[in-house]
Amino acid sequence: MNKYIKFFIAALMIAAGVYLMMNRNIGWGIVMVILSAIPILLFFKNEYILLAFWFLRKQNMVKASNWLNKITNFESQLHRSQYGYFHYLQGLCLAQDNPQKVEPLMKKALDFGLNMKHDRAMATLNIAAGALQKGRRQEAAKLLEEAKRLDSAGMMTDQIKMMKDQLKMPSMQKHAHNPNMRQRGKFF
Repeated sequence: MNKYIKFFIAALMIAAGVYLMMNRNIGWGIVMVILSAIPILLFFKNEYILLAFWFLRKQNMVKASNWLNKITNFESQLHRSQYGYFHYLQGLCLAQDNPQKVEPLMKKALDFGLNMKHDRAMATLNIAAGALQKGRRQEAAKLLEEAKRLDSAGMMTDQIKMMKDQLKMPSMQKHAHNPNMRQRGKFF
């Protein structure tokens, strides 16, 4: 549903409330005017994103992904402040199945903006994981420091510590040679 239809519905509800108040149904008119706040609230906080957050909290990634898939055109259905959270939630839903697709979604989420510090920390941590997976160790180290700085509540200290331990491990490059085979071919 287009986001501006919600304002139209709210206007109709307010008009109906005023009409009821004029016809001596003051109680129902007040109820109708108060209920008109729901579509206005849903303009700023999309119902599909709220449901996706609910199912994500319940660890049900499939249902969260299904609710996010109902948003076909995020620019016409969402308020500008929710563009970042749309990409953020898509990245979290894809994190287990397709980890290579998470990094661009999290970068988009940070570009559009996330309100909460822990959400920015989680997005930065996912980007660091993608950088580490692709072998960009320096970028991953910088991103991990930023994620540590953003995680003021300490919710992701274990994940950050685990990724820092992975940074310390030697990298296995494509052309790493077996040290036991060094002398082979020296005299041939």
